[in-house]
Amino acid sequence: MPLRPLLASLTRHKLTVLLLALQVGLTCAIVCNVVFMIVNRTAQMRQPSGVAEDELVTIDSIGLDEGENPLARHAADLAALRNIPGVTAVAAVDALPFNGNDWSNGIATTPNADTDLTATACNGTHGELGTLGLHLLEGRDFLPDEYLPMDSAHDWAGINHVPVTIITQALAERLFPGQSALGKVIYPGDNPVRIVGVVDHLLRPHLREAASNDYSTLFPMLPDSNDVTYVLRTAPQERERVLKQIADVLNQLDGNRILRQAQTFSQLRADFFRRNRTMIGLLLAAAAGLLFVTALGIAGLASFWVQQRRRSIGIRRAIGATRNDILCYFQAENFLIVGGGIVPGMLLAYALNLWLMTHYELPRLPFLYLPIGAALLWLLGQCAVLGPALRAAAVPPVMATRAD
Repeated sequence: MPLRPLLASLTRHKLTVLLLALQVGLTCAIVCNVVFMIVNRTAQMRQPSGVAEDELVTIDSIGLDEGENPLARHAADLAALRNIPGVTAVAAVDALPFNGNDWSNGIATTPNADTDLTATACNGTHGELGTLGLHLLEGRDFLPDEYLPMDSAHDWAGINHVPVTIITQALAERLFPGQSALGKVIYPGDNPVRIVGVVDHLLRPHLREAASNDYSTLFPMLPDSNDVTYVLRTAPQERERVLKQIADVLNQLDGNRILRQAQTFSQLRADFFRRNRTMIGLLLAAAAGLLFVTALGIAGLASFWVQQRRRSIGIRRAIGATRNDILCYFQAENFLIVGGGIVPGMLLAYALNLWLMTHYELPRLPFLYLPIGAALLWLLGQCAVLGPALRAAAVPPVMATRAD
């Protein structure tokens, strides 16, 4: 298809072509970023938490008696919860993936070092590792004599006295790349803490950048406030039955408390990502609507031009142009218009991504999204112009004899 006649035809409709190209460019920029946001959110929702999600039940307990000994209360509660039929393990914890209770502190490998590396500190009673179902890659669990109170009344003073820690594989690789972290020392506070174990995953309560979502540490510090989360492990088919008994068991021991958010861990995950699912639905609807409007604009303009050019099409047919020639002409014309919008659209896509990175902490848009977006828009344009192009190809040569 000769390029010069195509360009000459388009220059006679400069404003129309420019507006359609701008619409295609804007669609390219928005759709590329929308698809990237959907993929990013979907990847977040599929991240492994590291815990035995199908076997866990949780409940928050808030004691109202300020004079009560929290450690004694937790011990009594745990003993009663263990007696519920079907419960295989139970622990009191202060943080879980997706529960939002995120206490992060700086982690360094040398004393008094300035660091921007932070990790979530997860604390719990003896047996937390087994209750959560964490997979120990190397090392061991905490020993009973290594546990000490958090001393939350003094702003986590226990962090300066805890002797050992268990960290995630992602954090170990970040701190000691290419080495085993077992036996090495980190500084979550003022004093050194020895790493005695490494687990494969333990997601943070609040998700951040993808690279740091798995930066977690476990300390043998006993939750010592009136506000605590109890985690019970049971068989998947027993969860609902166990869930119905938890509140009654705890209230029988002490009714002077508030019990809330009794749920399975699967429900906890679903609640955490409810906004993500809503956002994905809205983004899909917005992208589909924008693509539909763009396709409608391409098809409408092509139909208008076919109506205007019926006599010239008839003349071309009369002097030997085949139906396929007419069809290819309109498709090539549309290819040029869409291509003219895609080039600035790619630049606009990156500019929009930089703005989203600044204001919404979105990662950088991978370059691969741009050629894929361009190919999809070209395909959309060809599909949208196909109907009008087929009508143009069906114009008989006799139209050349009719007046406009």
